[in-house]
Amino acid sequence: MAAERTGTSRMAERGSEQGIAVALQRYRVMANVVGVLLIALVIVAVPLKYLAGIPEPTKVLGITHGWLYFLFFLTAIDLALRAKWSVKGTVLTILAGTVPFVSFAAERRTTRRTRAGIPI
Repeated sequence: MAAERTGTSRMAERGSEQGIAVALQRYRVMANVVGVLLIALVIVAVPLKYLAGIPEPTKVLGITHGWLYFLFFLTAIDLALRAKWSVKGTVLTILAGTVPFVSFAAERRTTRRTRAGIPI
């Protein structure tokens, strides 16, 4: 039936241009969200905690960033598998989400290379 798919068709779907484009869009959204939250955490919440004695923003942004980083991690792995990235490129892209401002540069580089069909 049409609803049933074989392992072969799933694998073909995984590396398809449409599958890569969808995975890339998910990755881009998560990279930007995680990047913005990390900057807010480092530039706003941490100084509030240590300079003004207000720990609540650090707790909220820290937990939110942690959970969303996990989703970023999953979307990056999904894109890496679909676009057939190298292990080194995958690890570097994932680590870029842990450094303020670097996630934006990595997202742009990843988008440009993935759209051009160049593995990371």
